[in-house]
Amino acid sequence: MGEQPARDKFHPVYLWILVPFVALLWVPIFNRVEPTLFGIPFFYWYQAAGTILGAMCIVPVYLFKKRQRAKKSGE
Repeated sequence: MGEQPARDKFHPVYLWILVPFVALLWVPIFNRVEPTLFGIPFFYWYQAAGTILGAMCIVPVYLFKKRQRAKKSGE
């Protein structure tokens, strides 16, 4: 009675989520026009690249959690 599920411990793979967060949070990094890419100002294409970077950084975390769930269900 009253048993709580065990919380997952911190794993370094979770640090991947911080990469796009920090890259897009610090606005002075990308608050400029130059260099342009195909006529698109840096401000815009950096944010678009940040979206792709965010998706790529979530993949290792997703795979880690998926493997963790598979181990848990196999027990």
